[in-house]
Amino acid sequence: MINKIAAAGLGLAMMGSSAFAQSLADAKKAIDAEQFQKAKSILKNLVTTEATKDENYFYLGWVYIKQDYPDSAKAVFLKGLNVNANSALNEVGLGITAKLDKDQTGASADFAKAITLAGKDSKPYVYIGKGYLLPDGTGKVSPADATAALDVLNKGVIASAVKSKDKTAPPASNDAELYSTRGEADRILLKSNEAYTDFSTAQTLDPRSPGVFVALGVLWKYADNFDGAAEQFQKALLIDPNYGPAYREWAETDLRQAQTVPSVASVKVKEAADYYKKYISLTDASAESQMRYADFLINAGDYQTLAQVTSDLTKSSNANLRAYRYLMFADFENKDFAGAIAAGNNWFAKADPKRIIPRDYVYLGRAQIGAGQDSLGILNLRKALQLDSSQTDLYGEIAKTLFTKDHKYAEASEAYKDLIAKGTKVKLTDRLYLGLSYYYTFLGQYGSKVKEIAAKADTSLLTKADSEFSYVAQKAAPNIPADVMLYRARANDYKETDRNNIKGLAKPYYEKYIEIILAKGPVSDDRTKGNMIEAYDYLGAYYEFKEKDDAKAGDYYGKARDLDPTNKAALDYFKRKGGAKSK
Repeated sequence: MINKIAAAGLGLAMMGSSAFAQSLADAKKAIDAEQFQKAKSILKNLVTTEATKDENYFYLGWVYIKQDYPDSAKAVFLKGLNVNANSALNEVGLGITAKLDKDQTGASADFAKAITLAGKDSKPYVYIGKGYLLPDGTGKVSPADATAALDVLNKGVIASAVKSKDKTAPPASNDAELYSTRGEADRILLKSNEAYTDFSTAQTLDPRSPGVFVALGVLWKYADNFDGAAEQFQKALLIDPNYGPAYREWAETDLRQAQTVPSVASVKVKEAADYYKKYISLTDASAESQMRYADFLINAGDYQTLAQVTSDLTKSSNANLRAYRYLMFADFENKDFAGAIAAGNNWFAKADPKRIIPRDYVYLGRAQIGAGQDSLGILNLRKALQLDSSQTDLYGEIAKTLFTKDHKYAEASEAYKDLIAKGTKVKLTDRLYLGLSYYYTFLGQYGSKVKEIAAKADTSLLTKADSEFSYVAQKAAPNIPADVMLYRARANDYKETDRNNIKGLAKPYYEKYIEIILAKGPVSDDRTKGNMIEAYDYLGAYYEFKEKDDAKAGDYYGKARDLDPTNKAALDYFKRKGGAKSK
């Protein structure tokens, strides 16, 4: 941060006298156009040349907020309050930084104090609203925050209301920014009619504002009225051909159209990229503009370009640390797991812990699993779940890793149980793998080289496994997967603890397995042949020893021998029976 301030200060010292003549109005215009470096330079000059004006400090702090430097913003807001202890705007600024710091109590107290100080001034209400509408680490605004913004903006309209010349009209504010901000809150809350009314009011109050036309374009974008949106962006650019946000929103509208209308996807994606490059060229081509471009690339799914952009950003001494987060995302999606881990470790080490979001743990965990660091990866996926319990699909990722890669079946069964109990998209295969986890946990005990463990193998696991297999079979009927019957047979066979007095618990399931396989045609692959031989051998033994039916026993052993002439169980049977059927 020191480097960033020093660099900006040096740039200011080298500027010509024309910059020093610029006013707060110029700075606010630059902020609206997302020319944050330009705005910052103007405002840094203003807090020196007009050091007693608290507004200058607030808007400089707001630029830092927009650039994602809340600590620097807080320091500037405090300076503004030192200049004027009753500065409502700088009190708002402190509330915004408290909110970004996840200090909801402090934010509420600061906002309440700001409203008390505001009187009929609408701007504190506007920026409290804007503070609530700042996107979180996932790039979204929660409905709760949008509702809070709408509430305070409604109060702002009332507090700053002026009487109309039309005595029949109710008092209303004359602040266009207040209405355009309220329109944004309405849009987020899907109150499209109210949003349109607010934007239209803002347009009436300030017909030369390109930002209002852009806001209307965004409203049309989310209604999938892409031509209407483009028309609004064109109108904004007629007012100010260098208004960068119009190109940014046009790019994002093109991207939405590409995702919605596949027939124009290739054309619109290219057009979107061109518009975004235009946006960057009009907004100082700063690191912050590059970060907005990175946001766009994530939405576009262009991870190759994202990796290039963020890699370049991380090499800059004044880059936003968030570039490491995006580089982690990009490297993971590009299957560069080592690079993703390195970028993720940098992000976790350097970022304020309060800026870490569940998605960060998800990507780092997935990268670690991809790189074979399964234990660390699973640990990070679990951390993501602790922060956001709604991401229940992660239980499936954890379970799959434990089952398929690590063969930790007991742990996998717990993960599958969590998925089934808490998940919103539970599949039959999840129930199947829960059953297999129980089954293989039992086999691990049963086949242990430690006699005490093998002797105490938990047969209740077989019952649990069979229950899951039964559930899958019932839900899948009549198209029951053959393997479900095979594993039901195996689980029930292991339940037969007295091998000298078998009950034939596995018999109906082996028979069903054979029926399903033969219905598909001749057996050709080696795996299925092996399983069929297993089933025939079991049924041969059942009829030989349990039913004493040599005809049926011979028939099943004969089928096993047909599939494998060297099958030992079949050869031994025919040898025992005198060899008459052994050829």
